[in-house]
Amino acid sequence: MNHLKRIGFGGGCHWCTEAVFQSLVGVEKVQQGWIASYEENNTFSEAVIIDYNPKLIPLEVLIEIHLHTHKSTSAHSMRKKYRSAIYIFNKNEESQTRRILDKLQLKFNDKLITQVLYYSKFKASRAEITNYYYKNPKKPFCETFINPKLKLLLEKFNKYTSNRILHLKANEI
Repeated sequence: MNHLKRIGFGGGCHWCTEAVFQSLVGVEKVQQGWIASYEENNTFSEAVIIDYNPKLIPLEVLIEIHLHTHKSTSAHSMRKKYRSAIYIFNKNEESQTRRILDKLQLKFNDKLITQVLYYSKFKASRAEITNYYYKNPKKPFCETFINPKLKLLLEKFNKYTSNRILHLKANEI
């Protein structure tokens, strides 16, 4: 019986977001690409869709990790391409997700700009650029932008990190 839940996250480069969520216990699948919502958010923005087991990693932890691994308080000029969002797939998820965001706001000095949006469409990345970090961990982009996010996971969310990133401890990111 399938007990997996689905949620989408956008905010920064989808290579970074993909690597973060691929590195967590309980995340069974990460699809990298672009997500569109509705109305003023109907354009595609870099994001991932994840399928996760809530018994192994709670939604609140996933959202907190997301908020800490992208600029969730910054309304910078690239927000069309990198929309700070949590994409939900049904109405029942909306109030829970908003409550979690309100609670997590207390952990940030600046106001969170992350939106809760309904999922509309997904466009997958080309296969050549999926699983980017784990295919290319030594590339300068990965070392510069992704390693600090994974180091944060190891420091603040160690209980939820998978064996996949244990090599990073030995190499001391």
